[in-house]
Amino acid sequence: MTDQEAQQAPTPPVPGRLAELLEELITEIGNARAVPLSSNVMISQEDMLDRLHEVAEELPEELRSARWMVRERESYIARTNERAQELVNRAKAESEQLIAENYIVQEAVEEANSLIRNAEAEARRIRLEAEDYAERHLAEAESILGELYRYVTEARAELHTALPAAQEPPVSQ
Repeated sequence: MTDQEAQQAPTPPVPGRLAELLEELITEIGNARAVPLSSNVMISQEDMLDRLHEVAEELPEELRSARWMVRERESYIARTNERAQELVNRAKAESEQLIAENYIVQEAVEEANSLIRNAEAEARRIRLEAEDYAERHLAEAESILGELYRYVTEARAELHTALPAAQEPPVSQ
């Protein structure tokens, strides 16, 4: 709203005695004597304060109630803002705690995965070493059994070969 529109807009009616007091103040200030070499005017401070006190006494109860309501509203907004700030602070703290817990869980998962990988690698190494050990001993056993088989075969062959005829023992005369 521009200044011109504000000047043209009708002002709400002011109740009885209050309107008279305000009209008197406006007239008195309008008719006040100008201070020489200045655009200021001279008015009686004591008289002006007395009249302003009269105006304050004549203010309607609704205006006092409205002032009280405005103060209450501001107080309510301040309390609500405090609660909202507390909620935000609590939410931030909880968020930071969850992030920290999530970080701990991530570290634990990474550590567990590392331990599993190490255990699997160790198990693979042990299995390969066991296979090598078994292979060596089985190869030794095979070698020994091969030699034993050869000895058994040779002994059997020898057993089956005909023995030369035994010489007759000399007969004594």
